[in-house]
Amino acid sequence: MKASVFIVDDHYMVIEGIRSLLQNEKGIEWMGHATNAASCLSFLKQQMPDVILMDVNLPDMSGIDLCKLVTKQYPSIYVLGLSTFNQQPIIRNMTGNGASGYVLKNATKEELLEAIATVMLGKTYLSHETSLLLREADNKMPPITRREKEVLQLVAEGFTNAEIAEKLFISIPTVNTHRKSLLEKFDAKNTAILIGKATKLGLI
Repeated sequence: MKASVFIVDDHYMVIEGIRSLLQNEKGIEWMGHATNAASCLSFLKQQMPDVILMDVNLPDMSGIDLCKLVTKQYPSIYVLGLSTFNQQPIIRNMTGNGASGYVLKNATKEELLEAIATVMLGKTYLSHETSLLLREADNKMPPITRREKEVLQLVAEGFTNAEIAEKLFISIPTVNTHRKSLLEKFDAKNTAILIGKATKLGLI
């Protein structure tokens, strides 16, 4: 069975490079390209590819937001994040918003074909480099509770202890306890360092 493939990227050389790698492959049907989110969405109203190779950085919308939109509206489409950046928060955001995998733009033809075949089976594909990076990050991740994660998110959004207490239906002393616990777990001297470390780990 052929996999129909569409690419969304604002760099013509990237589009041409991937097209030349894939268009003569027996198991691939090349469906074309879009250079921004708007033209991708209008294409999807007409035709439905099996797999979209989606750049993380697009001119009119981030690939992460577009991925969320596409996978919500068209759940049968598999999205593979495409990027020059091997950054853990980006990878987590992309897969967290519905992407079935993540491929770097320096991938070989074999790797691209493997990625497409893997997601077509309903599995997740992460390049070797990317999965190593995520494993390293997981090893550095302090264990935090669900409640601590909620507090951390609200702290990062700039809410005061009183506002956090109100939002989570807990007392102000409880919020203080969670904040102290987070500072200890992340080995952070203050809130700014805490937020910086949590952001690097892709928690916020």
